[in-house]
This record gives sequence, structure tokens and C-alpha cells, in this order.
Amino acid sequence: MNIRTMLRFPLIMSIILLISFTLSACGGTNDAKKGNESQGAGKEQGVKTQSANQPNKVTKASNNESVISEQPTKNADIRKIQVHFPDAALADLRQRILATRWPDKETVSDQSQGVPLETIQRVAKYWANNYDWRKVEARLNSLPQYMMNIDGLDIHYIQVKSKHPNAMPLLIMHGWPGSIIEQLKLIDPLTNPTAYGGKASDAFDVVIPSMPGYGFSEKPATTGWGPEHIAKTWAKLMNRLGYSKYVAQGGDWGALIADMMAVQKAPGLIGIHTNMPGVVPKDIDIAVQSQTKNPIPSGLSSEERRTVKQLRFFYKHSGYAFLMGTRPQTLTALEDSPVGLAAFMIDHDAKSLELISRAFAGKRTGLTRDDVLDNITLFWLTKTAVSASRLYWEAKEKNISFFAVKGVQLPTGVSVFPDEMYEAPKSWSQKAYPKLIHYNKLPKGGHFAAWEQPRYLAEEIRATFRTLR
Repeated sequence: MNIRTMLRFPLIMSIILLISFTLSACGGTNDAKKGNESQGAGKEQGVKTQSANQPNKVTKASNNESVISEQPTKNADIRKIQVHFPDAALADLRQRILATRWPDKETVSDQSQGVPLETIQRVAKYWANNYDWRKVEARLNSLPQYMMNIDGLDIHYIQVKSKHPNAMPLLIMHGWPGSIIEQLKLIDPLTNPTAYGGKASDAFDVVIPSMPGYGFSEKPATTGWGPEHIAKTWAKLMNRLGYSKYVAQGGDWGALIADMMAVQKAPGLIGIHTNMPGVVPKDIDIAVQSQTKNPIPSGLSSEERRTVKQLRFFYKHSGYAFLMGTRPQTLTALEDSPVGLAAFMIDHDAKSLELISRAFAGKRTGLTRDDVLDNITLFWLTKTAVSASRLYWEAKEKNISFFAVKGVQLPTGVSVFPDEMYEAPKSWSQKAYPKLIHYNKLPKGGHFAAWEQPRYLAEEIRATFRTLR
């Protein structure tokens, strides 16, 4: 070692020691931070676990998820809840909406390429600048909301009892992209019929659960939570609530699950009502889904041929169902972009998209802008876009068809709304439901009948079940 190197050696060593100390300190800080984060996560999970069994606990999963406060009831299996999302979650939502990266405008003049750019930009503008989530949050908290653990999952439901004596218990089931938000307008007309021109004898006690993976119900961590399982879960829910005799109503997934509850002979279930009936003969259902591979049987009436045409159109344009049925986990972007989620959810079917587009264009329709955004915002805040989508995967794994005949033998009411994805012919309805006690075609309304035309649907429910009281 020469003299020059020796003179430099102390300086080099000092630099090395300084770097080493700095790295050590940073590593220690990061390790401590990780340890604290791990401890914090464990504590939060502990609160979440304990809240199911201890009174007045608050469940908080993270800053951007819901805070659910729980209180015990006289029934140890049931906890009464209130929900409140932190301001930070709403601020984050608004920031993300404003930061949206927009695609180019569609190259067509209609909706054949999906949600038009102008429509989704109107949705985003209103969502970011005018929409108030706190209104619907207050509405939810004004209703009796509960949690019950069934088959290892916490199930959220609303239960509103009528002031009228001898009210009939009614289970109401939502679908996708719906939620309990979709059913809120039905509650008062059904529980308080005298205020809507009905009779006290038409009153119902209403139970509206959130499907697993939707809204405030727990998200399944394993497979096996398809419509057949949910049908059994809803039967358990009604049984545990003490209902030995009840009826059920559903649209979309709710219609399919109502059919399955009937086929499973759910204890206490005495009748169902559906506004999206499963009436399509199996050979026709297979032929329609294959589009061109299988011929449609001959001898159909003009009404039945029209239904086949409507079904062909739906199957050809239901890309969302194919994606959720085959690759739900790939829909990660729906958990990351609120505007992406909104575009995906409002593109359910052609007539519904037209209806929603008119609402955001300032035209009066059966749905308001707030109606639409209440539902989408619930999906966003509860981070349930992907967990809700898995229901389609579960059904596809078992080759379950929405529209095919299921073999229901219970008394059934069918309501046909003109803008539904398909209009069920009476001829098929009578064969699919041998105990058809009510069939009616309504003058207006579409797929989201409970949301869009609640008075029509409420009267249809009353008319169906009058003879079963």
C-alpha cells in the first residue's frame, strides 16, 4: 500500500461506516414499521372477529371500507347494525372520479359498442360534483338492519315489520347489478299498504337480505356459494327469524333463487312471485344459447317466436355475464376505477342502458341519477365488484341457466314488464309453473322493476299472494 492510499484509507472507511449506519437505521425503521403495521392489522382483525360476539363493538377493516357498529339483540344469533363510511373513503372516491383517464369516443352513433362516452362522462360529472352518499346511508340507517351468521358467513339483511296485524312474511331477493338499494322503494308500499290505496289485509313483513359477497354481507373465501347454496341459506334465514310460513319474491338472481327454493322445498315456503321467470323449454334454451348451432323447434306461436328473438339478442350482447362467468378475478380494474365500475354496471341490458342514459341526460324516467349512483357507490365503498361477480362463475361451473324451466311445483305469480330482457309468454309460464296463480303484463317497466316501477310491482306481489293468506 503506497503513501497516497494510506492517507485516503481513513476517509474511505468513514464513508463506508456512514453508509452502513444509514442503511442499518433505515432497515430498522422499515422493520419496525412493518412490525407495527402487522400488529395493527392483527388488532383490526381482532376487532372484526370479536364484534360478532361482543356488544357495541365497531368493525373497521380499513380507512376506505365501511364501519359497521353492532349491538346485540334478544336473540344471540342476531346483531343489529348501523353503517357509516369514513369521509376519507368518499374523498378518495371523488378524487378517483376526477382523475379518470377517458377512452376515445365510440365510432358509432348508437350504443352498439357499449356505454357511450357522453353518457359515462355525464355520470362521472354528477357523481363527483352533485351526488351525496350520506342521503342513502341515512336511509339505510333509518331501517332495521341486522347481521346473522349462517353457514360461516355474516349475512346482512333488512327486516321491516308491518304495523298491521297478521302481516304475511315476505322474502325479497335482489340480483346483479342490483343490491338491497334496488328494493328500498318496495318496503313502505308492502308494509304499509293503506297509505298506497291498498288494504290492511295486504300487509307484509319484509325481509331483504344482501347476497354473500354483495353489500354488507360477508364475502365467501371459498367456492361453493352458488345460487343453490344461497337458496338454502335464505331458507335458514327465514327459519331462524321464526317464520314457519312465508312467501318469496325475486328478479334477476333473486328470481332464479326463488325458483330453486321452491324446487328444494324450503321449509315454510308456500309460494313465489317472479318478475324474471324461468319458463324457457330446455331444448329452446340450449338452441338460443348456441345462437346458430342448434335449430329452434318449429310450431312456436308468434309470441313465443318473439321471445326467442329477444333471448337471442340478449345472449349475443351479454358480454358482462360471460366475463364474470369465466374470469371474475380478471375484473381487477372494477375495484380500482369507480368510473370503470359504473360503465360496467350500467351496461346490463340494452333497455336499461337506454333508461339510465336518459336519466343522466336530464330526462325524467323511472330511475333518477341518485338511484343509479346509490347502487354503484355501495358496490364501490364495500369493494364487492369482484366478489359479486363470482356468483356468475359459480353458476356457470354447474351449467345453471337463468331462463330455463326449473320444475317449480309451488303456487307462482309471474309479472311481465315490457322492457325486460325477454317477455315470458303465458303459454310457457303455464307449463313452467303448473300452479300458476297470477300472470299479468304491465304497461311499463323493465329489468329493475322494484327500483323503476315499485308501485306496479308491489301491487303484483299483493295480487299474487292474496289467495295464499
